[in-house]
Amino acid sequence: MDISRQTTDIDALCEERYRKLEEAIAQSTQIKSTERIRRAYEYARAAHGDQLRKDGSPYITHPLAAAVIVAEMGLDEESVIAALLHDVIEDTEVTHEDVAKQFGESVAAIVEGVTKLTKMRYTSKEEEQMENLRKMLLAMARDIRVVLIKMADRLHNMRTMEYQSSQKQLEKSRETMEIYAPIAHRLGMQKIKLELEDLSLLYLDPVGYREIEAALQERETKNAGFMERTEAAIRRRMEEAHVTCAVQSRTKDIYSIYRKMYGKSMEFEEIMDIYAFRVIVDDIAECYNVLGCIHELYKPVPGRFKDYIGTPKPNMYQSLHTTVIGSEGIPFEVQIRTWEMHRTAEYGIAAHWKYKDGIQGRADEDKFAWIRNLLETQEDSDASDFISNLKVDMFADEVYVFTPHGDVKALPAGATPIDFAYSIHSAIGNRMTCAKVNGRIVPFSHVLQNGDVVEVITSSTSKGPSRDWLTLVKSSEARNKIRQWFKKERREENIVTGRAAFEAEMRRQAVPLTVLSDEKALPRLLERLSVSALDDMYASIGYGGLSAQKTVNNIKDEMRLIERTAKKLGASPVWASADGKQPHPVNGIVVEGIDNCLVKFSHCCMPVPGDEVVGFITRGYGVSIHRTDCRNYASSAEREEERDRWIRVHWAPGEDDLYSTAIAITAEDRDGLVMDIATVLSSLKVKVDALTARNQQGLATVYITMRVHDKSELAAAMTKIMNVRNVKEVKRQGA
Repeated sequence: MDISRQTTDIDALCEERYRKLEEAIAQSTQIKSTERIRRAYEYARAAHGDQLRKDGSPYITHPLAAAVIVAEMGLDEESVIAALLHDVIEDTEVTHEDVAKQFGESVAAIVEGVTKLTKMRYTSKEEEQMENLRKMLLAMARDIRVVLIKMADRLHNMRTMEYQSSQKQLEKSRETMEIYAPIAHRLGMQKIKLELEDLSLLYLDPVGYREIEAALQERETKNAGFMERTEAAIRRRMEEAHVTCAVQSRTKDIYSIYRKMYGKSMEFEEIMDIYAFRVIVDDIAECYNVLGCIHELYKPVPGRFKDYIGTPKPNMYQSLHTTVIGSEGIPFEVQIRTWEMHRTAEYGIAAHWKYKDGIQGRADEDKFAWIRNLLETQEDSDASDFISNLKVDMFADEVYVFTPHGDVKALPAGATPIDFAYSIHSAIGNRMTCAKVNGRIVPFSHVLQNGDVVEVITSSTSKGPSRDWLTLVKSSEARNKIRQWFKKERREENIVTGRAAFEAEMRRQAVPLTVLSDEKALPRLLERLSVSALDDMYASIGYGGLSAQKTVNNIKDEMRLIERTAKKLGASPVWASADGKQPHPVNGIVVEGIDNCLVKFSHCCMPVPGDEVVGFITRGYGVSIHRTDCRNYASSAEREEERDRWIRVHWAPGEDDLYSTAIAITAEDRDGLVMDIATVLSSLKVKVDALTARNQQGLATVYITMRVHDKSELAAAMTKIMNVRNVKEVKRQGA
């Protein structure tokens, strides 16, 4: 294609996309002039130059699309400009100072807040994700527009995810489902949340998505015209009642149906709010008037009414919800709200953004104080704890309880009186001695229910929280406040407790304690754990800031790096044996950290080379080797008194011995069945030690103990047996 013609086509495409932005801006009451916005567009386009997206379109089309979403939210001029520029610091030569000089420090700060920490080095993908999130939340606490623009950026990326690799699709969809959709939910941005969830599900479970999509289409065909007829009937009833309103209808989003079907084990036909209708009126009094009209028109379903106007959700959502049965026997939901509630339900905190007299205002501080609380309570968290707690705080189902004065507190589902106490103030939680629920004293483990009235009894002589509380609380806020108390008040006790837990875990994982006496290695280990001294590490484990298992895993990772470097230099770390040799294998098994110990194979699962294995320190009989999928291992590892007796083992390379294992065959009984199975094993030259068979009501079960070299040889034998006529199942002992 002629270069000038290609350039003309690109210019036309970009201008077409820019016109869509102008159309969105035209609907806004916040933006009076587009002069600076046009200049920002041209600046961003020049900065991105000839960069392309995966679909081959100019890169500038992405910031333009994000800016359109931001304008549709009703945000101000600076927000639209920041959306247009949101990738220039990350992906071009443009700096923070350049943006500030051209468009002001406020815009530059927003762009900086949206920008990822791409120049940092991290020890894991999880740590990188945590730091990027922490950075975004910090910027968000200063200016909520940061996260609103980030939402627009992620939404457009998910809309165009089809052009990414399958690995990228899964990675981004999982991150969106676990982090960005919950943030949208917490900020009340229902419209964006629902679209993010549906787009993520499309890649995370395409089969489930298509099944629900097909079921919706089938129901729509079956109930053709139902939505139109019901909407018209509601509108007529509102006219009769002289209610001025708008009536809307919709089909439930796919992910919400998916959660009910797979999370609550419901059939598609059991879901009662597949169809939903929305009645939007001018004031709150009309909402309750409309509710009465709806219940006159249709039969309400008992227990399916929710008043989120009287008790709003923490994300500001307000509406009346009722489920009714239509004249055609089809259940559906009706939501009733005012126009202000509707705007809040669609865009959440974005609907409360203010811009007056050319001065940027802030959304209500109370609406996102939880961001600062989250950051304050997560200061000492490692990456996995931060992400895990973020998911709980953002996306957990909630329970609404009352203080004795009638104030509403929203807590995660499953919360206890301890969570309630710490939600009021850390001092209340630390001095709590007992709690009353609905006037009755309850144990600290009591699970709170919607509508409970909770009263906390405190004492100035209280000795503080118990470590057991950490296993009872549900909210990360309470958990971290308890940890902070132990960190501050009980350092010496924490050091003793933490050291004991750490050394027990080192023994369990067969890691030599001599690693801590290596003067060259110790600083590297402490740096990896982000502590300055061993006592700090012990104290952190003691109060729960670090887990002993993760600490030892980090130490092992660093030891491998040190050993690799030492090997290149022809040296050996102090924890290695003098001759540098690994422990000797016994019966083909190497027990990590222990040399020449007695090894035996368990009869419950009979592992062979190729199986993932683990060792159990028996009393007087050495180490018993189990498969990691063994039922006995799974149940024993859950018991605290036996957990420390499981150690790491692995198969020694190059071994060619025979190992005994057992299989069970289920088949429809027939003449010659056992002979055919024996013939298969003989043809494979598999050594059979024992073969027994029994018949029960026409079903034969054949048990075979055999010797094989490894798992692949066993798998080949099982596959061949499975092809024998009438055989229904072949499985290993202990599976």
